[in-house]
Amino acid sequence: MSSEITDLIAALNSDELSLDQVAQKFRERSWPATTPPAPVTQAEWEARLMADPDPHVPGSFDDVAAAFFRGDITLDQYSVLSAAAAASIDAEKKRRDAEATGSE
Repeated sequence: MSSEITDLIAALNSDELSLDQVAQKFRERSWPATTPPAPVTQAEWEARLMADPDPHVPGSFDDVAAAFFRGDITLDQYSVLSAAAAASIDAEKKRRDAEATGSE
């Protein structure tokens, strides 16, 4: 299944984009959540224990992890890309927190 992330990794592997260019795109994009909210009630906890593992979310960091485990990117590339994704997620959280408190 193709996503923006898999397309960027393909462009990295074909030398269409450099690692720095892909990392910059990772910093600029919004990353979808891959885990549901934490269970609150006992019934929710029990249901979560019985459920299948969380499914792969296309366009999320799941695509980066899958590329690493397939050998499509190196450990060094994975480290750079994961830091870039983390920076984007942190910046988005700070933006949301600032909007919630009214201080931008």
